[in-house]
Amino acid sequence: MEKLIKFIAESIVDNPSEVTVNKIEKNNSLTVELSVADEDMGKVIGKRGRIAKAIRTVVNAAAAKEGTTVKVDIK
Repeated sequence: MEKLIKFIAESIVDNPSEVTVNKIEKNNSLTVELSVADEDMGKVIGKRGRIAKAIRTVVNAAAAKEGTTVKVDIK
């Protein structure tokens, strides 16, 4: 999952070298923390959170195939 999130984020931002992804596993769920440069935060979140919602939707669809749940936090 973290590779998918990193790929999507790097495709959107101007500074792909500053994209970091950390994962935290608990039981059968996974929390992924996405960090980007301050100037790229708006690009990852999008207007009214549309891009962030789309990222979460794609990741949840991929996680459903694996039988897990994923929470994406943008920091």
